[in-house]
Order: sequence, then structure tokens, then C-alpha cells
Amino acid sequence: MNEPIPVLRPVDHGTAKLMPDIDRGRAWLLTVDGSPQSYVDLDDPTHLEFEYTRRLGHVLDTVAEPGRPLDVTHLGGGALTLPRYVAATRPGSRQDVVEADRALLELVAEYLPLPDGAGITPHAADARAWLETAPTGSADVLVADVFGGARVPAHLTTLTYAREAGRVLRDDGVYLANLADTAPFTFLRSQLATFAAVFAEVVLIAEPGVLRGRRFGNAVLAAARRPLDTHALARLTAADAFPARVEHGAALRQFTGGARPVRDEDAVPSPEPPGGAFGIG
Repeated sequence: MNEPIPVLRPVDHGTAKLMPDIDRGRAWLLTVDGSPQSYVDLDDPTHLEFEYTRRLGHVLDTVAEPGRPLDVTHLGGGALTLPRYVAATRPGSRQDVVEADRALLELVAEYLPLPDGAGITPHAADARAWLETAPTGSADVLVADVFGGARVPAHLTTLTYAREAGRVLRDDGVYLANLADTAPFTFLRSQLATFAAVFAEVVLIAEPGVLRGRRFGNAVLAAARRPLDTHALARLTAADAFPARVEHGAALRQFTGGARPVRDEDAVPSPEPPGGAFGIG
């Protein structure tokens, strides 16, 4: 390291900070403008520190038999936590990572380099623009974890975008998204309605306190044209330090209520988190 620790550097969309975890030898927390973006353990890429990343990891573990290589597209890069996880748990996978902040990608490459032969290719591009040029049926999994600041950008919430995701995925492919909301769940319900218009199966994973509207928090949306293994997901999420519920079928349709799919002209970003919801002091 040639710079003081922690590393603080301006990037294209704010100020990035890399902070070492004193409890783990080569583990790092990445924040942008104080909002946590990624946690990476270079010695153990299977360690997923954030609760929502563990839930995304649980879905990734259940979409195919263990160890089978997958073609995965990640919209949103951060410090490449999930691409590293897939590379470690499913060797031979081919992964594209689309991150709008080129300077952030350069920072991560400098301080948190990928291992040789990881099969991970970063791209500096807008997520939706890149998706619209991606080949049809080219991905087994599409993971969307894109935040402008602490909000999901509006152009990644619409029916047109969901249809593009469906086009890029193979017939048995799975779409995953990290979302955030709180009661009355106007944004979250609109996303459930939007993806239910494209995919036959929609699943929501979140902590009970978030689903009851007691606090603002993350929710993982999974969508596919085939049934997902909700029993396995329920077992895995229940065993986490912060257990989550897996909602699907009639219960999820009831939660979605009368929400309608989002048109491009009506799209808005996800709600602004309340002060201190995700920040690092």
C-alpha cells in the first residue's frame, strides 16, 4: 500500500472510501459518500458480510446444482463482492460486471485486484444501455444491485427494462435485484407488479421487521419463468444471523395488491433512506 489507510479517493459519482476490517486480515469495506457499497474479504470471497448479499448468495446457490458454472451478468459492480463469490463457488463461470463509475472500477482494480483466471470482465457503462445491447439468451443469471447514492435509479425500475432483462436471460434464467423501501411499500409493490408482468415466478426475501413496515431496509426480488426452490431458500435464510422470510405465490400477490407495472414515463427512483439508515459514521 502506497497510500494511507483507509484509502479516500474521489470517483465519478462521489467520494469512495476503502476501510480495512481489523478483525479479518485482508477484508475491506467500500463506501461511497458514506453509504456502504461492498464488503470484500480477499482471503475468503465466500464470506458475505451484508445481510442482503447473503440472501442474493442463497439464491445463486440454489439456481443450479452446486458447483455448476454459470453465465452471470451483474448490473452494478461496487467492489465485485458477488462476482468473486460466484467465481469461488462455481469455478469456470463467465461473468460480466457493468458499473457506471469508471473511476470506482479503477480504484477496486488497484486495491482489491481479482485473482488470475477469475472469469470476471468489468465494463464501465450505464446498466440499462449495456443491457439493451447484450445478446438475447446470453445469461443464466442477471443480478441488479445498482444504486445512485442510496437510491435505485428510475430507468432500472420499468416494464421496458424488465422485458430487456427477460430477453437477455435464457429460458431457465433467474433475475435478482437488491431493492430498498418501507411502508407503505409503494416502490416495492410497483417492482413486484412490474416483474410479475414478465416472469411467471416472483419471490421476495426480506426481514420480517422490514415486511411489517417497522423500518426501512433491503429486500431481494427474484424472478424467473420457472419455479424457484423456495423451500431451500426458506431454510437458508432462516439460518442467517438476521433471519428473513421468503414470500411467494398467493401471499406475495396479496402483498402486491393493486400495484401496476411501471411505465418509463412514470418511473421514479426508489425512496430516499431516512437519515442514518445505511450510513457509516
